Amino acid sequence: MLNSFFIVVNPHSGNSNFEKSWEIITYILKLKNINFSYSFTEYRKHEVILVDKAIKQGYRNIISVGGDGTLHHVVNGIMKQRYIKTSKIKLGVIPLGTGNDWIKTYNIPNSIEKSINVIVKNTTVLQDIGCITLLNGKKEYFNNLAGTGYDGYVVKNLNYLKKIGSLAFVVSGLYSLFSYKKTKYRIIINNKTINEQCLMILFGICKYSGGGLRVTKDPNPKDGLLDITIVKNISFLDLLFNIPKLYNGDIIHHRKVTNYKTRELKILDNYNSTIEADGEIIGNGSLNVTIKQNAVLFLIN
Repeated sequence: MLNSFFIVVNPHSGNSNFEKSWEIITYILKLKNINFSYSFTEYRKHEVILVDKAIKQGYRNIISVGGDGTLHHVVNGIMKQRYIKTSKIKLGVIPLGTGNDWIKTYNIPNSIEKSINVIVKNTTVLQDIGCITLLNGKKEYFNNLAGTGYDGYVVKNLNYLKKIGSLAFVVSGLYSLFSYKKTKYRIIINNKTINEQCLMILFGICKYSGGGLRVTKDPNPKDGLLDITIVKNISFLDLLFNIPKLYNGDIIHHRKVTNYKTRELKILDNYNSTIEADGEIIGNGSLNVTIKQNAVLFLIN
């Protein structure tokens, strides 16, 4: 099993014909002489259980087949298991999801055949993983970007729109602009307390989120630091006119946007704002965010 791959497959990812996609995946894997076994997810967060079981059985190579949400739960399975050091697990991705944002950081092609070629090439990077701890002690890990406020509100609304594909991110973002109410937070960064009414607070490891948005200043997935973006009390019209800057990364230069680098972030008095991580709803309330450096070995281009 040390040289075999265990594949976690989300049959509901994306907006394509899954049966045909899975047929192509298995054909190419066999053509490349990749030894593998697999399981389909049957419910939300099933990936965590499947990964835990696979690692317990001796698998050290895992492939996530699905979107950013599938990868998020696979990463949580790796981080929460207690059988082996997480950095000993090798993780590859075959993208089938709606946004597929994490792969953009590493230029992994959004193509079944080309992404399998990346896995075969066996180039790896030890990447940092973020950890969100809620007041009730619940921990959730993230491999790309997380946030609270408008960001979480968009993700919450996105769940109703995923069937329309990548356009769902834009539709959800615009709809959410009309109805979201800004929240006042108490934020602690590098022993500095900030009391601010904000549109959203983002904390990232990699570059892209929300279907290609670039909203963090200088994320480095290997530097052991969280890249923080605080979007303050920006108006609806101002944000609307700056939508292109959300995609080209220039939004970080807006006068109502501030950026920080830190190993730990605390967001207090967060009573109602939705928290999201890698496009998955985590909950709400106050939170503490830390980082696990060099935590998971990813297969990249």
